[in-house]
Amino acid sequence: MGPLEGIRIVDLTSVLMGPSASQMLGDMGAEIIKVEAPDGDVIRQIGPMKNPGMGPIFLNANRSKRSICLDLKSPAGLEALKLLIARADVLMYNIRPKAMERLGLGYEAVAAINPRIIYAGLFGFAQNGPYAADPAYDDLIQGGSTLSSLIAKAGDGTPRYVPTAVADRMVGLTAAGVICATLVNQQRTGIGQRVDIPMFETMVSTVLGDHLGGLTFDPPLDRGGYSRQLSPQRRPYRTRDGYVCALVYTDKHWTNFLGAIGMPDLPIQDPRFAGFANRIANIDFVYGELSSWFEARTTDEWLALLRKADVPVMPMHDFDSVLADPHLVATDFFQMMDHPTEGRLRSMRMGATWSGTPTETARLAPRLGEHGRDVLAEAGMAGDEIERLVAAGVLVIPDGSRNDPL
Repeated sequence: MGPLEGIRIVDLTSVLMGPSASQMLGDMGAEIIKVEAPDGDVIRQIGPMKNPGMGPIFLNANRSKRSICLDLKSPAGLEALKLLIARADVLMYNIRPKAMERLGLGYEAVAAINPRIIYAGLFGFAQNGPYAADPAYDDLIQGGSTLSSLIAKAGDGTPRYVPTAVADRMVGLTAAGVICATLVNQQRTGIGQRVDIPMFETMVSTVLGDHLGGLTFDPPLDRGGYSRQLSPQRRPYRTRDGYVCALVYTDKHWTNFLGAIGMPDLPIQDPRFAGFANRIANIDFVYGELSSWFEARTTDEWLALLRKADVPVMPMHDFDSVLADPHLVATDFFQMMDHPTEGRLRSMRMGATWSGTPTETARLAPRLGEHGRDVLAEAGMAGDEIERLVAAGVLVIPDGSRNDPL
């Protein structure tokens, strides 16, 4: 019984941004009905897989959902979707709003079916600007939100993308929060509304929250950028036998750190280390000195020393070592579960916990269209009509379809 138990969401989203948001809502107890086209969500095809359409990125962004596969280009398929919309609290989509209008699924049309529905759009750009109709993907938004230029400034001058879909994930997280907030208003007033969550504006706000700097002021006090984050020396420290991630940040950290390594008087001898403001003003030099000191000990020696000194430190994990991290093992973060078609799977639970409405994984990622018959029957469609949709190819059902709880 998660905190969103009883909330029904019709999810038209695909790829990663929308599905990551709806998975969070499903993990919190909402009923998520994932509506897919006959070809399925394209993210099904990425990565190694045991069965077609069940790749690992899909599996890790689509648990806690049921799948119905409808041909929305067919009038009968569109009518079936409208039957689901009539019973829903939220409709999520991530195609461009003009495409929703062409399908006959613009906000006014959907609100006429269900006036209390939350009509949540996750797309590229706010709809009152010149980019409104443009397509958007994670790479584009990373570049447009200044992330790539920041990586160039902090590195070798070459612009790059962060090697994870950070824009999709961040906007998905934002969307989950926005939808939850709008649900509070809906449950309180009984009134629905349209909610737009644009990628570009969300990511620009996220990145410039750190880096707008002196451009915050008019006239500007500098050209922007947070010097500590842009220092080329800001990186994991090389040790005698590997790397370690440490942040010697506050005055207390520095006092403890310098005492632990036998250099307590350094701030007196070198004012560049004396006080937070001086260290930030000389951050490249300070981080460079730290880098040279870290090479004198092994990773394990640094972990023990810094933890004893109460200086923030973490091991630098790779894919293998993070799976064995003792904290993640102790908190049962990685959970082994049995999928009815994909076998034994490693799943990651939500980080958040609730004392009164705890969450648990109710179902793993579905096969394409796995729950189509049940979803339409629950929406009130007669069995013979469901079978006519199947026969016409409007409702796609996988061979040997099962409706297992997992």
